[in-house]
Amino acid sequence: MDRRREDVHRAVREEVAVRAGALWNVALRLHADPEYAFAEHRAAALLSGELERAGFVVERGVAGMPTAFTARSGRGRPAVALLLEYDALPGLGHACGHNLIAAAGLGAVLAVGAVADASAGSVLAVGTPAEEGGGGKALEVEAGVFDDVDAALMFHPGVYSWARAPLTAQVQYRVAFHGRAAHPTGNPTEGIDALAALVELFNVLGVLGRRLPGGSHVQGIVTHGGAATNIVPEYAEGLFGLRAATTGALEDLTDRLRECAEGVARATGTTAEVERATVRYEHFRDSEVLSERFAAHLAHAGIPLSPPVPGVYLGSSDIGNVSARVPAIHPFVAIMDEDGSDHTPEFAEAAASLRAREVLVAVTEALACTAADVLLSGELRGEAWARHRAARTG
Repeated sequence: MDRRREDVHRAVREEVAVRAGALWNVALRLHADPEYAFAEHRAAALLSGELERAGFVVERGVAGMPTAFTARSGRGRPAVALLLEYDALPGLGHACGHNLIAAAGLGAVLAVGAVADASAGSVLAVGTPAEEGGGGKALEVEAGVFDDVDAALMFHPGVYSWARAPLTAQVQYRVAFHGRAAHPTGNPTEGIDALAALVELFNVLGVLGRRLPGGSHVQGIVTHGGAATNIVPEYAEGLFGLRAATTGALEDLTDRLRECAEGVARATGTTAEVERATVRYEHFRDSEVLSERFAAHLAHAGIPLSPPVPGVYLGSSDIGNVSARVPAIHPFVAIMDEDGSDHTPEFAEAAASLRAREVLVAVTEALACTAADVLLSGELRGEAWARHRAARTG
């Protein structure tokens, strides 16, 4: 490593150390005041306000979302983005630790902004609403927020410390069946039972599920099943969550769902409607060269990362959509032991624990050092982009 980068890393760590108490205060403020998808007004104001006071150029209402923002220091390329999540889970608060994601991204951006030469490119904070439902990052990708970015960096607290995030593609579809109402005893032969068709779809998908590849599954609920027990339901509707290890596999699974619904409709005399109900989250494509750099920086703080356990998936996230556009990292760093789980009250408590504070400082340093490397090393950027394009072509 050249002396210049060593000096930058040292300066970045000093900047993080100076801000450690303030960053923890931000994490605790977010934790104590959870807000939900597309309504994170106080969180967005807090974070964007901190960046504006530090001299960043802030743009609010990005991609048509009132609680999305960007904040930039420097100008032009190369450009590195730090992603800030800050939505919570209804009923559970910050049981996914997004308060820590936001504070770490904020701290890394502030540290790099304070150290980086403005002529060397730009560092960008991207406020990303509604990761838990709504897909703020996907909407930002579509709006071009990442078009002039060379790398997108974030971390996620968890129960594992893994260098790479095994995140699947996911989407939800609404399936509706239309039949004909009738009295079940007065004129039962005149009825066409839409609910029976929906139930049959669940049965067919249950059989299909036993033959799906690893990482793929379909989970559904009934959202409308009729109005009264003495009326043959003329309308029934279900909502189905689909997941698959890759975006291509998810497209195949979506086709299977449509085929199953149409087959059930033919067999039952109903008509079927199949429509997408949510933004599609793509699978996560890890930038191995950047993840290795982050892991090396985090090891400097005494936290080793390992590869994920094969065949274990940790859900889905709209970071997948970003990773399809630019080289990206999304490592997991444990804030509680492996016998725990996120999306639980216990994890929400862990997100405000002493261990979380220690992880926050270490991760902020590692993110900031990795961001500095992206800005300073054309070789690193070139390798990251080359692998990214090769993976997409493959």
